[in-house]
Amino acid sequence: MLNRKQKLFLLKFFSLFSVVRGYNILIIVIAQYLTSIYILAPDLLVRRVLFDVNLLMLVLASSSAIASGYIINSFYDSEKDLINRPRKTMLDRLVSQRTKLSAYFVLNFLSVVFASYVSFKAVLFFSIYIFFLWFYSHKLKKYPFIGNITAAILAVIPFFAIFVHYGNFDIVIFVHATFLFLLIAMRELVKDLENIKGDLTHGYNTIPVVYGEKYSKEMLTVLSILTLAPIILLITKFKQEIGYMDYYFYASIAGLAVFLTVLWYSKNKIHYMVLHNILKFAIVIGVFSIVLIHVNLLLHRFL
Repeated sequence: MLNRKQKLFLLKFFSLFSVVRGYNILIIVIAQYLTSIYILAPDLLVRRVLFDVNLLMLVLASSSAIASGYIINSFYDSEKDLINRPRKTMLDRLVSQRTKLSAYFVLNFLSVVFASYVSFKAVLFFSIYIFFLWFYSHKLKKYPFIGNITAAILAVIPFFAIFVHYGNFDIVIFVHATFLFLLIAMRELVKDLENIKGDLTHGYNTIPVVYGEKYSKEMLTVLSILTLAPIILLITKFKQEIGYMDYYFYASIAGLAVFLTVLWYSKNKIHYMVLHNILKFAIVIGVFSIVLIHVNLLLHRFL
């Protein structure tokens, strides 16, 4: 049996894990490696990618920066989240604001250290990335449109570092990135609908607060239709490059239809939480569906 001190330590550990969204970071790490193996460096042996120290350092730099971004976001949103996410906030508050800030600076420092192993350009890249993560949490997220666009860009940026590392400029990569960007943009807008009460109370001028729920739903409908463009391109023009992943994109079309149906019947926070989870599920399944590009790749390329 654990004593009181050990239980408190575990609770604080899980609290910090919750603040830095450890589960999200794990998915991002998996996504970066799968993207490297199947999309960005399809001609390299798998073991060369897996044991690429520079890639590892870029992934660690990304993970540290993203974790610090979640911390600073939680720091600035602490009062708002008491309204929007009361249960999660109570868990997050087991770790003091001072400890969170200390972890924030340590993670930023580690991100730069990891990047310094790769090159000075990588250090500059992640320093700018860290600054914009802070600037987004401190200022930009309170404004309509620019906050949503910035959030979606910041979510895609870590993959750009890997893209530059391998120097693969195939058009199919930009089409994949566009699809991901649009999904994330939709998720950010749904989050704004989900959190409208806390945003309104604390003066966050998000799209739902400024323009209303109906306008937000119309925007989500437009974004859903725009998302069909990269899907259609991938399953037609780039069918050979995506292999069996086309099944995921066909399923995504059906998923978007379900999303839009639920969207226009949505009236409260619970409904928007369902929509948020639909988009999160689509993104996570998309990450693991990357292996469908070449199902026998590990067998053929590992050696």
